[in-house]
Amino acid sequence: MMSNSYLSHNTIVSAYGFDSANAIHQISNEVSGLQLTEDPTILPQPFFSSRVSGEALEEKYDLLNPQERHTRLEKMLLVSLSKTISASNMELTDRVGLLISTTKGNIDVLEQKSPFPEERAYLSALGATIQRHFGFQNQAIVLSNACVSGVLAIAVAKRYISEGRFDHVFVVGGDLVTQFILSGFNAFQALSDTPCRPYCKTRSGINIGEVAASVLVTNDTSNLVAESVKVLGEASCNDANHISGPSRTGEGLFRSATNALHQAHLQADEIDYISAHGTATLFNDEMEAIAFNRAGLQETPLNSLKGYFGHTLGASGLLETIIGMHSLHQNTLFASKGFQELGVSRPLNIIERTTKKPIKTFLKTASGFGGCNTAAIFQKVGD
Repeated sequence: MMSNSYLSHNTIVSAYGFDSANAIHQISNEVSGLQLTEDPTILPQPFFSSRVSGEALEEKYDLLNPQERHTRLEKMLLVSLSKTISASNMELTDRVGLLISTTKGNIDVLEQKSPFPEERAYLSALGATIQRHFGFQNQAIVLSNACVSGVLAIAVAKRYISEGRFDHVFVVGGDLVTQFILSGFNAFQALSDTPCRPYCKTRSGINIGEVAASVLVTNDTSNLVAESVKVLGEASCNDANHISGPSRTGEGLFRSATNALHQAHLQADEIDYISAHGTATLFNDEMEAIAFNRAGLQETPLNSLKGYFGHTLGASGLLETIIGMHSLHQNTLFASKGFQELGVSRPLNIIERTTKKPIKTFLKTASGFGGCNTAAIFQKVGD
């Protein structure tokens, strides 16, 4: 018999602070975490980004009494996951799994100033480090599938639980603002020199952000929090369109969304809002508009959270799912920061102002390099 999966305890480490409540409070007030950053060691010109306070991170990290040295990303992941595990009061038995989602992991250790050996950049080393610190009995599983990694990790956790492999899975994800990441997007001429404006006619590109986020996925309804949600359906599709360019027809995202709806036994008009990928690049936003129209979701209220956090790569889907959990709990549609005038060829119902409204379900989508796409549908638990 397959078990249901629920998302419960959660922690966001971001420019807003070191818990989910701080982030939700700032988003509710439409306060962006993006700031003009001047750091010529990682990019010659000033750029907008959202970054975790280094000094505050060290203070939180020191409280963990670490027995070995850790990279900046590892510190962020440890601080986030430590709080989630502690709040859940979960014993880490062999029925508890660990999934880590990231796009580039410890990529910064490959920079000349790093005191860590190059081997620390291996994703397997990252997984082993997090597993060892907390004493998980099962080997950490690292999911690195471009920018869908965070949503995909939740989907994989749900599948492990439904198959009976685990009863509970901790999912933690993170990525950094680094020289490698910024130089890559700059080479694409995709970086914006202003705060990003997803789906807006005046948008000019992407901002990069960094976060660590964690959540407990569980089949135990007795260990849920107020903002808990049930995973109704999920699906992934790779349309293999291009190494970096999204499909012109939105094929992969369309199939992911419609397959997730089918698994959830829902129609498009039963989705209360969409937490979309929305990177504020011309091709991504256009592709999403086409896919959502093909799926009959053009009238569903939709936001992108990139105007608050920037694009946090492999952590973005996990981060934005946690925001969605709180959105359902508060019966609040959060504004898509920066949006002014629709700048895609198909109609979309962009949330322009933070609005109170009874909501029960949401669709989270993500798309990434290589043609990968993932969608997941969540439902509020209780009233």
